[in-house]
Amino acid sequence: MKHRPVHERQSSTESKNLKETTQLIMQSSSDHTHHQLGSNDSPSACMSLPVPQLSAEGSCTVGDVTVDLSSQDSQHVARSNSRRVGPSTHGRSPSRHGHTHSHDASGPEDANDDSREQSNSISEVFHLYKWLEKSFPYILIFSAKLVVQHITGISVGIGLLTTFLYANKCIVNQVFLRDKCSKLQCLWVLVFLLFSSFLLYYTFSSQALYYSLVFMNPSLGPLHFFDALWVVGITDFIGKFFFMGLKCIILLVPSFVMSHKSKGYWYMALEELAQCYCTLVSTPVWFRYLIDYGNLDSGAEWHFGILLALLYLILKILIIFGQRKTSSDCLRLFLSQPNYGTTATKRQCSEADGMCAICQAEFTKPIALICQHVFCEECISSWFNKEKTCPLCRTLISNHSHKWKDGATSLQLRIF
Repeated sequence: MKHRPVHERQSSTESKNLKETTQLIMQSSSDHTHHQLGSNDSPSACMSLPVPQLSAEGSCTVGDVTVDLSSQDSQHVARSNSRRVGPSTHGRSPSRHGHTHSHDASGPEDANDDSREQSNSISEVFHLYKWLEKSFPYILIFSAKLVVQHITGISVGIGLLTTFLYANKCIVNQVFLRDKCSKLQCLWVLVFLLFSSFLLYYTFSSQALYYSLVFMNPSLGPLHFFDALWVVGITDFIGKFFFMGLKCIILLVPSFVMSHKSKGYWYMALEELAQCYCTLVSTPVWFRYLIDYGNLDSGAEWHFGILLALLYLILKILIIFGQRKTSSDCLRLFLSQPNYGTTATKRQCSEADGMCAICQAEFTKPIALICQHVFCEECISSWFNKEKTCPLCRTLISNHSHKWKDGATSLQLRIF
């Protein structure tokens, strides 16, 4: 067997490699061409394949692409490197995808939690509704029994409330009318309040409820909670009726004896005094309830009642100190009765066309405010019973408290 020379074996190997490379390039080019034909759907989009040329250095050139065939070791190294890089790259990508999926999955989980909580709350409300629906007949039965058992107290409370609302509305309307107020209606409200108070105390004369007006305990047996609430509620309403009657008396005073401006300060002072009185008048009743209620034979309950009574007195003292500033300001305003302006000159009245902008009549005791607007003294006094600014330019005239100068009475029940 003859051995071929080395250069012949190398040339044959190179020719074989060249043929294989040419076949691979032609196959890839044909695949690419078929892909373009399939995408364009046009037979005219064909591609002419370049003829591979073998260079002297052992590299194959196809168009602009040069394939080095001289060293197979370099290809082997490149393939091994690509194998090393490939797994690491593919190993990182799942982690990124996994991280992304975790973030994407957090949204649906939160939405599921919110929907689950919402469904739970809806189910709770539904169960509550079903319970009320089933329990409503029983609640109605026991409520009817409770109403019948305390029908007297409920009826008296409704009567006192309606009496208060009627009298309060009448007094406010008469204060607003000033000189045009009806003396007869003021007298009727005064008599109505007195008659209602005497009728109430006469009906329950056996209980001696009028003792609580002078900080004494009424003649009741063991003082239970509803008994104490009954006494305190009636005393609060009667105290309001008393001070409302005093306001009616002030309304009956002629304007030449007491001006409407002075009456406004009197209304304010009476209302402040009424609130202080109603705050204090309930103290003896609740103090007795906290000490006396319970089994007096038990020393532990008696000491516990004493402790609660002391805590109640401390809270009451704190409330009184909280109202101290408001009461002192009201007293200072009542004693000083500050003016809102100075007496207007004839020139100022003529510049205002000689007519008050509030009553649309000629000036009566004209007063010029700090903003130089002129009004009647009575008109501007009535205006400042509720407001603090000029009715024309809204300039702040006074920063004092003007509550209750319109003759109104607070509806707040000071039960405790």
